[in-house]
Amino acid sequence: MTILISIAQHARYLLALISVIALATACSKSNTPSDTVHETKPLMEALVSTQWLSEHLDDPDLVVLDSTVLVEIGEDGGFSILSGQANYEAGHIPSAGFADLMGNLSDPERPAQFIMPTAEQFAAAMGALGVGDDSRVVLYTANNPDWAARVWWMLRWIGFDQVAMLDGGLSAWVAEDRPLSTEESNRPAKQLSVTLRPELIADRDQVFAAIEISNVHIVDALGDAHYRGGFSMYGRPGHIPSATNLPSSDLLDETGFYRHFDELEMMIDSNREDRVITYCGGGVAAASVAFTFHRLGFEDVAVYMGSLQEWTVDPANPMSLDTK
Repeated sequence: MTILISIAQHARYLLALISVIALATACSKSNTPSDTVHETKPLMEALVSTQWLSEHLDDPDLVVLDSTVLVEIGEDGGFSILSGQANYEAGHIPSAGFADLMGNLSDPERPAQFIMPTAEQFAAAMGALGVGDDSRVVLYTANNPDWAARVWWMLRWIGFDQVAMLDGGLSAWVAEDRPLSTEESNRPAKQLSVTLRPELIADRDQVFAAIEISNVHIVDALGDAHYRGGFSMYGRPGHIPSATNLPSSDLLDETGFYRHFDELEMMIDSNREDRVITYCGGGVAAASVAFTFHRLGFEDVAVYMGSLQEWTVDPANPMSLDTK
């Protein structure tokens, strides 16, 4: 009997000890940061519909930004570029803020328009608009989506991928009788980190070298007449040698929506493994073409942000009128 009691007591002791060890282990694991399970948001589609935006407009992590820039054509054929701020104040998608490419989303210290700010300046400006590391962003314009594409590309440049463009923009939203607001966004500022992707931006030297490299494709995003040299808005007529022409306006159908994939595929004659460098006048239309290459699955795409406003200044940079 004594032996049986001793064994029973010993067993109870072992069970108690095992319970303590198990509890301690569980507590230790629950307090280990590396073992914490975080919910991962699915990556946004690069292009979203008005219906999608309407359904998600009240999501607390969603930041909607109007990126409109206005272009006015004069009687003499010249043009002037104006901030879309007044247009935004007259009516915008509810809760939307205004992303000002004529203001702090460009470098104010540079003489040319739409020169990129530093990555840190850009991240701070987006953070002031309420964009943080845990945000999702939808960009739109009241007119040409090229402006929204420019902001989209810069966000990806600093390592932020949860960003989409609104297909059809404000025009589609209004055409569907969806609500507008004149209230300014009051989102609190957030911290936006920078994880730079320098390969998304090409400089003059890279473009110059690419002229002679067969598996690097230079794409001119301006209109056909400008590409051929019929007129010039940037000092010298024509295009960068070896460049093919894909006007950003051709990416849209007659209603202002991006064309379907099968139509876009027919416009592009490039190997998806090759590098693509897009340019225009100042890195805006080029961003829209780069956006389209990205949607079609091209992984090595860069925008020459200096574009012709930089390229044509130096006579050592060649221009071509050859349309072959």
